[in-house]
Amino acid sequence: MVQSADTMTLPAVTISFGVGARSEVGRVRQLNEDSFMAHSPVFLVADGMGGHANGDEASQTVLRVFEEHIESGRPSTPERILDAIHSSNDAVRDLSGADDFGAAVSGTTLAGVAFVDAGADIGLHWMAFNVGDSRIYTWDGVHLAQLSVDHSAVQELVDAGLITARSAELHPERNIITRAIGTDEFVDADVWLVPASGHRAFLICSDGLTKELEPDDISRLLTEQQPNGQQAVVDALVDEALARGGHDNVTVVFVESVVSPS
Repeated sequence: MVQSADTMTLPAVTISFGVGARSEVGRVRQLNEDSFMAHSPVFLVADGMGGHANGDEASQTVLRVFEEHIESGRPSTPERILDAIHSSNDAVRDLSGADDFGAAVSGTTLAGVAFVDAGADIGLHWMAFNVGDSRIYTWDGVHLAQLSVDHSAVQELVDAGLITARSAELHPERNIITRAIGTDEFVDADVWLVPASGHRAFLICSDGLTKELEPDDISRLLTEQQPNGQQAVVDALVDEALARGGHDNVTVVFVESVVSPS
């Protein structure tokens, strides 16, 4: 469990961050293969691939690489974030042997947001990044919107119009992901830039949350708990996922930022 608040003071603006984070093994699994990072400028969740070798080590490796690549307490850059993603892929691949295949290959999802300075013409932004089926949501106090797109077999069926999003949640192949850190020589991450002005809030989670809670459930708990702070939001979400069965590891990071003139 992590709750923190910190501030960046730049020449023209001040950025205040508040974050809550928590990871639980759940009610069924014996090992927690999830890991998270929850301090500026990077907030992320990595979910080691269940049934594969070293899932917990794979997710922890991603955190180690990001810690090595990203300077804390100041804006990063899109280039450094991309370098950390690709270096994470290399490091996780090093956990597997040259002859490993299938479930013997180490892998992990990666989803997160980073506060970045994208240069003079673009300026301060949130950079969201995703590989796999851990998710990033935006929250404006009323509306919850999924920013990331799942890299999964069932999402491809949804995109093709073959099944509905609701059917995807119950599909027997819902746990099959089509991209992951460490499974291929080159990793293809989805990235988005979101303007950092004013107030922003992001919810980052492993699929242990979204397997148990519908988006309406998440929205309700956000509405009820946000006035009580970021950790109250996280605890309510994790507790509800556990109460509904906790069939997988559950990890949630909720981060808010406010940008104001210095």
